[in-house]
Amino acid sequence: MNANRAKDSSHAGFAWSTEREPHAQRRREMLHKYPEVKALYGPCPRTKYVCILIVAAQLTAAYLVRGEPWWAVVLTAYALGGVLNQALLLAIHELSHNLAFRKPWQNRIFAVLINLPVGVPVAETFRYYHLLHHVHQGEAGTDTDLPTEREGRALSGPLSKLLWLLVQGFAYALRPLFVHPKRPSAAELLNLALQLVFDALVLYFWGPRALAYLPISSLIVMGLHPVAGHYVSEHYVFRKGQETYSYYGPLNRLTFNVGYHNEHHDFPYIPGSRLASVRAIAPEYYDDLYHHRSWTNTLWQFVMRPELGAFSRVKRARRERADEL
Repeated sequence: MNANRAKDSSHAGFAWSTEREPHAQRRREMLHKYPEVKALYGPCPRTKYVCILIVAAQLTAAYLVRGEPWWAVVLTAYALGGVLNQALLLAIHELSHNLAFRKPWQNRIFAVLINLPVGVPVAETFRYYHLLHHVHQGEAGTDTDLPTEREGRALSGPLSKLLWLLVQGFAYALRPLFVHPKRPSAAELLNLALQLVFDALVLYFWGPRALAYLPISSLIVMGLHPVAGHYVSEHYVFRKGQETYSYYGPLNRLTFNVGYHNEHHDFPYIPGSRLASVRAIAPEYYDDLYHHRSWTNTLWQFVMRPELGAFSRVKRARRERADEL
């Protein structure tokens, strides 16, 4: 297979590589061998309807907890709200690749709208940094999915890794400010303004518990939650020489198949609903790659295995010009 052969380095503890990320080359090989894969490209028409149902469910839950005690708000956020908001966050991920509508502007507007139950504005900022992650995977100073050296040094044992997992939502939100800062765009400011108006309306009509339930759901699902395992499973090095990992388990049904992560990076213009077909068409490209079967077990291994930590990532020097996806 074309897994990247990463070289260990004492510099910052990362596994440094002098080679390009593996997905572009694998994509070229697969399209040459299996041109029928191109038939899977393009938006999935069901995505928008699924998103509307999730938004309706999450707003209904926020309304129902408006008068409940705080412990019930938090418990509901963990058991239900976190799963729903993670689904919305991963729908925003699909929309960042224009996989719900034909026209990019339609995907962007819809992403801002389904962002509202998340409680904080993320759609436009995520789109910018996530597309950089695809084109500049593992590149120092550009790929903000990579932990910083400070994070790597801080994660020195099980307790520190456990605490980091609890607050990794803050790490993902704040890391771009230190790694690859930029001025907010007009679209990001609009995303922020709409979110503030929406939050103010929820507070006014439903009260503080309903409002708090929404961002608590988002934060809690990025911590010690089974669904949060995908943040660790995707690119943390569980097998030397491999930098992207898939998960083939039941939680894919709740997360737009984000677990098919090698397949997604190989073909970012194929929607999650069709990624299993990529593996079915070309199994020899994926069957020998290390993959995860349980996101919960992934979190457990990350905490308990001494060799795993924030430095367990493949890193490469920044390139001046990116290849086309």
